[in-house]
Amino acid sequence: MSNISVIILAAGKGTRMKSKKPKVLHKISGYEMLYYSISEAKKLSDDISVVLYHQASLVESEMKKHFDDIKFVIQDHQNYPGTGGAVMNIETSYDKVLVLNGDMPLIDANELEKFSQLDGDIVMSVIKMDDSSGYGRVVIKDNEIEKIIEEKDASLKEREIKSVNAGIYLFANGMLAEYLPKLSNDNAGEEYYITDVIELAKNDGFKIVPLYVKEENFKGVNSKYDLAMAEVIMQNRIKKRFMQEGVIMHLPDTIYIDADVKIEDESIIENGVRLLSGAKIINSHIKANSVIEDSTIENSSVGPLSRVRPKSVLRDTLIGNFVEVKKSILIGVKAGHLSYLGDSEIDEGTNIGAGTITCNYDGKNKHKTIIGKNVFIGSDTQIIAPVVIEDNVLVAAGTTVNKDVKKGSLAISRTSMKTVEGFYDKFFKD
Repeated sequence: MSNISVIILAAGKGTRMKSKKPKVLHKISGYEMLYYSISEAKKLSDDISVVLYHQASLVESEMKKHFDDIKFVIQDHQNYPGTGGAVMNIETSYDKVLVLNGDMPLIDANELEKFSQLDGDIVMSVIKMDDSSGYGRVVIKDNEIEKIIEEKDASLKEREIKSVNAGIYLFANGMLAEYLPKLSNDNAGEEYYITDVIELAKNDGFKIVPLYVKEENFKGVNSKYDLAMAEVIMQNRIKKRFMQEGVIMHLPDTIYIDADVKIEDESIIENGVRLLSGAKIINSHIKANSVIEDSTIENSSVGPLSRVRPKSVLRDTLIGNFVEVKKSILIGVKAGHLSYLGDSEIDEGTNIGAGTITCNYDGKNKHKTIIGKNVFIGSDTQIIAPVVIEDNVLVAAGTTVNKDVKKGSLAISRTSMKTVEGFYDKFFKD
């Protein structure tokens, strides 16, 4: 389909989303809905135009974070509202034009390729639904489309039709250039409908054929409920792919994985885990209710109930429950429980006792903690960065480390313990 141009419609306000955010910027599995439409379109074409209107500058700036070779076109919504108005006056490199919607995050390139496999001047996606309310109805006869009726313009009898418009079209041989100038907005919505091109072309004897598609793949998102249901489908796809590649998942319905996460080898992902954008899990065990954000975990075990925050690398490391790691590199480290390790580098053979904190923030700036090999950090230790603890060091429990510790040393800071005999009875008698 390299000889096909793609137009993606993303101009709508999306009032049913009940949100100040543009509809196409609502996220599914870590990415905006429009991101998925563009990403799949790029697999098919080198000529992609995205039509914007509502909060156009915001949508464009967000998409430019992902793509640098997409054309953005502002719809003349005041003079030419509607889907037909959205595609008017768009210059395309090829005669064939595939029109997509920016609120269909579940579509994929393999489905879109099927449009070019049918013989027709216009190919239109159609879904058969038991409940067709809310959709434009499609009148089909002898496997050709006669016309499309928007629901607001449909009669009671026409609303009984079960074939509905899925909203994606392939126009061949300059059909848009021929019929867009002939569109009228003399209808209930006072809009220019791209669907009217179908009727005009049909009246002139052109062949319009339906492509029957699965509702799941062409699901449009118009509300927060639709958004949630689409995410369920996306999550099931993501997790199915990983399990087919050999990843073990416990209660996969409870696991959340962003779309760009990578999981390799026979990793184990337990229930309640969240793997967020940028996470890479290699031959590791992520235990229940842990969160991994934009970090690499390799040959390691994390959790349960632990959090690895962005820009961290864990290799050959064991992180236990209630441990938080942020922007740190841990190689061959054990941190069994109840610790915060931020802005740190910790080398192999080192054991981090419960309650250890790297105090990395002084109120203005972040500072780094470097811990060498075979260091034993006792429980309830505070390490005030910037500080370097060299190899083969013992840090006694309860110590506050506020200066560098040389190789082979013991670091200890405590006040002497005092006992007062007989105090218990005296205290409670009083």
